[in-house]
Amino acid sequence: MPETHIIPWDDASWTNEPQSSRTIGSHLEVVAVEGSDAWRRTAYGFVHDTEHALLAPLAVGEAMEVSFRAPWDGQFDQAGVFVRIDDEHWIKAGLEYADGHLGLGAVVTDIRSDWSVGHVDDWHGGEITVRVSRWPDAVIVRARADHGEWRLVRVAPFDGEATASAGPFLAAPTRSGLTVQFTRWERSSADSALH
Repeated sequence: MPETHIIPWDDASWTNEPQSSRTIGSHLEVVAVEGSDAWRRTAYGFVHDTEHALLAPLAVGEAMEVSFRAPWDGQFDQAGVFVRIDDEHWIKAGLEYADGHLGLGAVVTDIRSDWSVGHVDDWHGGEITVRVSRWPDAVIVRARADHGEWRLVRVAPFDGEATASAGPFLAAPTRSGLTVQFTRWERSSADSALH
């Protein structure tokens, strides 16, 4: 296991302020603003840059892990990890509740967004951990529920020369009151292999 370092919740800044956030012991409880989301153009035709992402620097060779719990009962409720260069170059990865199913996936945005997702309904009620590793030319996304096996979610191209930041995120495109409890945020060395 790589050596890990806890990132303090107050050692970062929000892309967009949530409705509220407060620390409860070592956890951070965050309530999303209704209508918050991140997407650019593809298929839907709109641009949304209103997600709540709490970001700290992420260098090539580093990884971040974020663990969280959420109720998963509102259409398009989402939480996980956000990796950002600028408004048009970013990745969001984690869970999203849509059409009665819990989906594990990633949106990779390079001017336009794409979306990959698969159902993980058996993860409902679990503590979810999403891990992103930054390589010189890619971001590797893995996730797991509780202490289960890691699943490879995505290998996405990502500019190794760019300054980037990453951290926990949530969004609630269709409703008010989504509350996510982030239980852990850590930095470590990037994964050295895909398999």
